[in-house]
Amino acid sequence: MASSELFDRSENPSLFGPGRRFWSMVHVDPVLLLLLLVLVAAGLVVLFSGADQNMAMVKAQGVRMGIALVVMLVFAQLDPAVFRRWAPWLYLAGILGLAAVLLFGIGAKGAQRWLELPGLPRFQPSELMKLVVPMMAAWYLSRQFLPPRLRYVGVSLLIVVLPMAMIILQPDLGTSLLVGAAGIFVIFFAGMSWKVISGFFAMVSVSAPLMWFFVMRDYQKQRVLTLLDPQSDPLGAGWNIIQSKTAIGSGGIDGKGWLQGTQSHLEFLPESHTDFIVAVLAEEFGFVGMVCLLLLYLLIVLRCLYIAALAQDSFSRLLAGSLTMTFFVYIFVNVGMVSGLLPVVGVPLPLISYGGTSSVTLMAAFGVLMSIHTHRRMISA
Repeated sequence: MASSELFDRSENPSLFGPGRRFWSMVHVDPVLLLLLLVLVAAGLVVLFSGADQNMAMVKAQGVRMGIALVVMLVFAQLDPAVFRRWAPWLYLAGILGLAAVLLFGIGAKGAQRWLELPGLPRFQPSELMKLVVPMMAAWYLSRQFLPPRLRYVGVSLLIVVLPMAMIILQPDLGTSLLVGAAGIFVIFFAGMSWKVISGFFAMVSVSAPLMWFFVMRDYQKQRVLTLLDPQSDPLGAGWNIIQSKTAIGSGGIDGKGWLQGTQSHLEFLPESHTDFIVAVLAEEFGFVGMVCLLLLYLLIVLRCLYIAALAQDSFSRLLAGSLTMTFFVYIFVNVGMVSGLLPVVGVPLPLISYGGTSSVTLMAAFGVLMSIHTHRRMISA
């Protein structure tokens, strides 16, 4: 068999039956699709309990997930060259969208994060930047010799920091951290030297006190203080963490059973259908349920890293690696904040928490990963 046939089975589907031919034609990775469908189904089951058996909310989430899956399939059909070509224009549109939010955005719960255009539902431009920023950083760095020189790293950091700063002003610290992580991962995968990495962490450490006094709002500072000592205000700022940890601990090994959780159903646990939904899962399905969920997430991350490793050009490799690790950060931050290891920053549990824009953005990212995997070219012998 020629080396071109050995390069990738999915690129020569005629050798492996009609099943592979079908998945190749529709540009879908069946392994990743199956894992995502299982995760979405599990999310709807947990949401039914977390939303206090509100079937209307579950149906609304199901519709949103259906739309997100369609978006994923659409993105999967596009050649990675399309994303590379459009990256600068999408980035510019995203910056203009963030500026529009700051000027005349819609506010809710003390934050101004949404835009509402005539004839369209309101949306968060900051959510789209989770995909656009790594795309732009990958576009820029893929045009340079890798590993990049220091001045190119500096320009890349500017590409990342500008939208971060605009999102912080909304204010939305959680989303800004995710956008920043997505861009930083691109720079990291581009091959930064350890001197640059050490200098970056030193800069972050030095700037942390400045952020505390000049950037962070009072409620954001309170979240950090609450993390350190939630018992200092058990009926106020510490309530969420205390109740969340209580729910997680009360689940034991195998949980109390589906729909049998007391913390959420007796309304002790706030935001049980959004940011703290993992506490509902832990209480009702216990340690076993949490291990199964984390194992499912791990399989998705490993599959995406496999896709990134097989990418054939710098842009695709940098973008795929960044999107994968950003998905991991979603999981790490949400589980960390719900279990009291990280401050509460309003990061949902991916594809489990109730919400639309975040789910569509995540599925679009998986569509990009599938595009990168299924549009690879054959390497001649």
